[in-house]
Amino acid sequence: MQLPSTFFGWVRFLLEQYGPLFLSGVGVTLIVAITGTLAGFLLGLLVAILRTIPTSPKDPAVKRVPLKILSWLLGVYIEVFRGTPMIVQAMVIYYGGMTVGVRLPVLTAAILIVSVNTGAYMAEIIRGGIISVDKGQKEAAHAIGMTHWQSMIYVVLPQAVRNIMPSIGNEFVVNIKDSSVLNVISVNELFFMSKSAAGTYLRYFEVFFITACIYLVLTFTVTRLLRLLERKMEGKANYII
Repeated sequence: MQLPSTFFGWVRFLLEQYGPLFLSGVGVTLIVAITGTLAGFLLGLLVAILRTIPTSPKDPAVKRVPLKILSWLLGVYIEVFRGTPMIVQAMVIYYGGMTVGVRLPVLTAAILIVSVNTGAYMAEIIRGGIISVDKGQKEAAHAIGMTHWQSMIYVVLPQAVRNIMPSIGNEFVVNIKDSSVLNVISVNELFFMSKSAAGTYLRYFEVFFITACIYLVLTFTVTRLLRLLERKMEGKANYII
């Protein structure tokens, strides 16, 4: 078999030889990014709601003290996972689990790592969205007898989520790219598969040129789809009643 002699000849050759390998990596990358972002959003949503439960000095200590402790613990979680790199979190969670006898499947560990990392960022994003909603809306909901949870679910959160959609979309795009760090725990995502393909013929430049193009296509497509979703959520410019 005669090997190519030009850059684009190698690109074509590598795509023909390792196309299924690249596609497999893309599939795992998307599974981790989509599942991790959705789970992280739900986790962040729960954390944000819990951290915004109002307390007053007039409240009994049996309610006020547990809420303060819970808020402090959630604050620690947010600071730890926002203040450390995901690659370090992957090593600590995956290999740390092994030291105590917990051996997670690699894909499960990857989704867990992305979820808890994303949850920390989402918690602050969603909390910011909740704060951005006019206080009068929440007060009006309480005035008609809604609890904190009911006012959040039916009044505040629909508006908050619409306001923070660009930030949520940004987290999804970041997760597509940052899933590459999970190769340190041998997750068969796109970057890991690219290293395997590059090692056979030692054509690292050509392989990672292909990889960069694939990541660009993924993030570009996701960004455009999310912008379309944002426009749908905004609704019509004018409403005639």
